[in-house]
Amino acid sequence: MSAMLKEQLVKVFSLMKPGMLFQYEPELDAFLEFLIWRFSIWVDKPTPGIALMNLRYRDERAVEIRENVRTGLEGPGLTVAQKMWYCIAAVGGQYIWARLLSFSAFRRWGDSEQRPLARRVWGLMQRIEGLYKAASFGNLLLFLYTGRYRNLIERALRARLVYESPNMNRAVSFEYMNRQLVWNEFSEMLLLLLPLLNSSTVKSVLHPFSKNKSSSSTEDDSTCPICRASPTTPYLALPCQHRYCYYCLRTRCAAAPSFRCSRCSEPVVAMQRHGSIVEHKTHNQ
Repeated sequence: MSAMLKEQLVKVFSLMKPGMLFQYEPELDAFLEFLIWRFSIWVDKPTPGIALMNLRYRDERAVEIRENVRTGLEGPGLTVAQKMWYCIAAVGGQYIWARLLSFSAFRRWGDSEQRPLARRVWGLMQRIEGLYKAASFGNLLLFLYTGRYRNLIERALRARLVYESPNMNRAVSFEYMNRQLVWNEFSEMLLLLLPLLNSSTVKSVLHPFSKNKSSSSTEDDSTCPICRASPTTPYLALPCQHRYCYYCLRTRCAAAPSFRCSRCSEPVVAMQRHGSIVEHKTHNQ
């Protein structure tokens, strides 16, 4: 949700000086996260994603004290202190860490050889980040096993997501979501494979199925089929006798020994200057 709001906000400043928002990106992210917190968790309302899953936050400490939970839905919401600490950790903590990383990278603390204090601080930051990632991974494993506390902030504050109501009909049609997922995966596969394909090779392979070879004689033979310009130094591809620029034909034959004519898909075994003797593709060593 924060990314969606950020995209719309960036469009507002799209006509202003390029890169103006880049230097204030941490502040922008913190402001959007604060707005989401202010109008959801602070007023005891779920975010749109949590509402779609029929979830809410519950103070797990109060439930453990009562010990009379029957359905798992009972229990009060978060206290004011929990909400404030959630904002400080989720919004303020991420902002301070992002600013600290950008400042240390700009000052090149990790590359400094004249300031040992800066190097030690940089090493300490790297260790803290590594410990945090390891703790997050451990919390993920516990979450997959027990189903409690998605992240470290929720675990520290004992803020657990539980069902809002016991019965709820899903209002989301999964048919559209399935089509969207299939199309996204298909488009990503095409974006991955298309740069790996040689267009001339694909064209030569599909040429016999898409067009009759006899129609190639009716094409304009006055232009080079590679650069689409009139050949300044015309050469003929043998044995099909189609005319090319010398450099176009020479480079293609050198790059692909099994080069086929772009007009008729015949293998080019030699090349001949227009009105001269035959010149083979490979020179004698």
